Amino acid sequence: MFNIEEELKKLPGQPGVYIMHDARDEIIYVGKAISLKNRVRQYFQSSRGKTAKIQQMVSRIARFEYIVTDSELEALVLECNLIKEHRPRYNTMLKDDKAYPYIQVTVSEAYPRILFARTMKKDRNKYFGPYTSAGAVKDTIDLIHKLYRVRTCNRNLPRDTGKERPCLNYHIHQCDAPCQGYISREDYGEKIAQALEFLNGRYEKILEILERNMQQASENLDFEKAIEYRDLLDSVKKVAQKQKITSSSMEDRDIIAMARDEEDAVVQVFFVREGRLIGRDHFHVTVGAAENQAQILTSFVKQFYAGTPFLPKELWVQEELEDSPVISQWLSARKGQKVRLVVPRIGQKEKLVELAEKNARMVLSQDKEKIRQEEQRTTGAMNQVAGWLGLTGVKRIEAFDISNISGYESVGSMIVYENGKPKRSDYRKFRIRTVVGPNDYASMKEVLTRRFTHGISERQQIREQGVEEAFGSFTRFPDLLMMDGGRGQVNIALEVLEELGLDIPVCGMVKDDSHRTRGLYYRNVEIPIDRHSEGFRLITRVQDEAHRFAIEYHRSLRGKDQVHSVLDDIPGIGDTRRKALMRQFKSVEAIQAATREELCQVPGMNRRAAESVYTFFRTPHKPEIPE
Repeated sequence: MFNIEEELKKLPGQPGVYIMHDARDEIIYVGKAISLKNRVRQYFQSSRGKTAKIQQMVSRIARFEYIVTDSELEALVLECNLIKEHRPRYNTMLKDDKAYPYIQVTVSEAYPRILFARTMKKDRNKYFGPYTSAGAVKDTIDLIHKLYRVRTCNRNLPRDTGKERPCLNYHIHQCDAPCQGYISREDYGEKIAQALEFLNGRYEKILEILERNMQQASENLDFEKAIEYRDLLDSVKKVAQKQKITSSSMEDRDIIAMARDEEDAVVQVFFVREGRLIGRDHFHVTVGAAENQAQILTSFVKQFYAGTPFLPKELWVQEELEDSPVISQWLSARKGQKVRLVVPRIGQKEKLVELAEKNARMVLSQDKEKIRQEEQRTTGAMNQVAGWLGLTGVKRIEAFDISNISGYESVGSMIVYENGKPKRSDYRKFRIRTVVGPNDYASMKEVLTRRFTHGISERQQIREQGVEEAFGSFTRFPDLLMMDGGRGQVNIALEVLEELGLDIPVCGMVKDDSHRTRGLYYRNVEIPIDRHSEGFRLITRVQDEAHRFAIEYHRSLRGKDQVHSVLDDIPGIGDTRRKALMRQFKSVEAIQAATREELCQVPGMNRRAAESVYTFFRTPHKPEIPE
């Protein structure tokens, strides 16, 4: 038995990482400390000054462990690794896990290429980025190929020079074909140098060249060439406009600010490379036991920069981070050169941080509105439907559908909506076992009987075994059954429920002459509904989902040659005779009603096969016991 009081006495006064476990031995919090003895004891002292979340976390701690390190920096690295590995519930967690694209220039090759890259490797090549838009990266690379005509192939040059014909890019004037020796290594290197200037944001020279070439082509009446230069000029100007000047120091830096409410926070990051803002992105974080702004920003910086391959020279942050000198030391060690943490207080620097905060607040507000709209679409719609029926507490809806093709085995589907959203893990499929031919009412009765019989059986097993949790999706009964039809379907469901001694509300979705839902049939009354409401849209989604699931199941079985006519169960009737019977009689019902003589007249049928069919339909068949 873990005695917290006794274990607290054993804590060393050294730096390290502490790990909190709950009663199920799950890791719920990871933290670091300069002195493990002082830091961990604070959790179990008076609750004064502690937030509600910290108090809740402490109440769940069953045991703790710790790892001693030689320095606070080592503790910081270890803390980052453990949080990333275990994602504890009460740590402030970065929800996003994004990989940003780069532009790679393979300067390690004799004839370099300019490529799209998802990671920045420690090699001899040059990387530009990270960028927040993969589409913008690809557009930029395409533009560079048009401007500087560098190769895209992966041939080993100069070893493979002249071995193969030039590719299409040479013929459309987007490559100078170094693979054929049509351009010297020195001239090709000059083009790569110009491309590197372009990627570094120096557009003036290429703009001058394109402007001059366009004018020259126009004067020579080569208007097709002039249009080509004009289009390239416009493309370069668009790229140049996206690169906003933020500083004349030409430094790489990230600008970080956040906005938060009671439960959530959004961190906004501006990426500045070579003094130019190349993009921005936002990250949602769940606010854990650490609730003040400095703690949230500190957690974000440690988690985000533990995983990103590129580190800028400066981080401009909204306010002073906790353990700022240690974090700076850690980042500097990762980058291999000094990384500064700056809290701008005045002038243009402060305005840029304020701009990042403004963007974060806007994202947070927009996302809250999305959440509100989603609630209206889901739980709000569910409550609206329940209100039409005079019900309360409707959380779970089940709907069923039957799918068949005349002469083929029917299948049934059960779909589940909880709190207005589909719960696909509880969807179930049924192959109709006791009904011959297409009979939707009888098939629906079988499906409902099997569904609730199975559920009753599971509940009985739970009671007998004394366990609390359900072990099957059938155990949970719906708060409302929705039948895809009016009075007939509802009565089938009510009949099944009455036979099984269950009391579950059942409503039918009544359709008009155009097969559109016009109301709900409930307790022998048709209730009109607002077709412009969220409740109506939810009903439509439930109907469509039940149809889709049943039809896809039927189609998948047919595709696997698993759904078959009841005729396939008749001895002596193979595929050829089954098809001949269906061509002659058109339906299973007509075959069932046919005489021996009529069956004998079907092409390919002999008297023995006809007798087998005739006898099969007049012999009682014991249905399979549902699973």
